[in-house]
Amino acid sequence: MDISGKTAIVTGSAVGVGRATALELAKRGANVVVNYSRSEAEARETLAAVERLGAKALLVRADVSRDDEVRAMVQRTLAAFGALHVLVNNAATTVFVNFADLDGLKEEDWDRILAVNLKGPFFCSRAAAGPMKAAGEGAIVNIASIAGIRAIGSSIAYAASKAGLINMTVALARVLAPEVRVNAVAPGFIDTRWLREGLGPLYDRVKEATAQQTPLGRVSTPDDIARVVLSLIEDADFVTGQTITVDGGNAIR
Repeated sequence: MDISGKTAIVTGSAVGVGRATALELAKRGANVVVNYSRSEAEARETLAAVERLGAKALLVRADVSRDDEVRAMVQRTLAAFGALHVLVNNAATTVFVNFADLDGLKEEDWDRILAVNLKGPFFCSRAAAGPMKAAGEGAIVNIASIAGIRAIGSSIAYAASKAGLINMTVALARVLAPEVRVNAVAPGFIDTRWLREGLGPLYDRVKEATAQQTPLGRVSTPDDIARVVLSLIEDADFVTGQTITVDGGNAIR
């Protein structure tokens, strides 16, 4: 897909992978909807960065776990730009609970993680499907995780939510074809504020250990993930229903 002049929504694009993806889209001439739920200051910084690259941008606060807010975001996008062609389901949440600590994972943790990480991408994809089909083409990329493949990561609930997202990617690819392609990216360890805050004092040690056991010798950055996302949007017109692992080869060690 040639995305110059096309319109993209990137959920959770205030920081990290979402921000990097929004900037990559802007560099290629796309109109970018910057979405956030809480990080307004960072989202405004992303908006300004997108506009400095010469792209048109729209800032929308919406909690992706709320269907009404998602539908309103899509309607605002259509009002501003007239069409929707790309959706990157990046917004996510987690809690850091050791897998063995079954009692440490509360019901409210499950509810919020599944609501944002699994229901959210469904709500967004459902709201975007009609406009994409009307436009004659569309690409949805879900940001999953190696946690959803290997049952590792911040918590069992997070891993389960990402496994569900990978499964849902296949289901959506099947039902939204041929106009809309749906794929997923499954990153490994990403050098982000989210992991730094979640791991706290363990962060540097875990990062170094992960880099040492990764064939390519480092952990990923948000830009690494964003470039793969853009490749699925721009250069993979005959690819749908797939999950691409982006972990420097760590999973094959």
